[in-house]
Amino acid sequence: MPDQGQHDRGQDPEQEESDADRRRRRAQFLRDLAEARELRDRVQPRRARAARMRQQMRMRTFRW
Repeated sequence: MPDQGQHDRGQDPEQEESDADRRRRRAQFLRDLAEARELRDRVQPRRARAARMRQQMRMRTFRW
């Protein structure tokens, strides 16, 4: 009977390295996403302005 306390994620060095790779890939993806958003905002200024206005309205109606 397998030990039920262990999951597929062990604490071996390979897993730690793959976690670092995953974090690096995620950071690169988020940078690319932000760059694409900036490009879209430059190409479609009217849509970008409308999106900014919607975001401002969301922030105004948000309750702390």
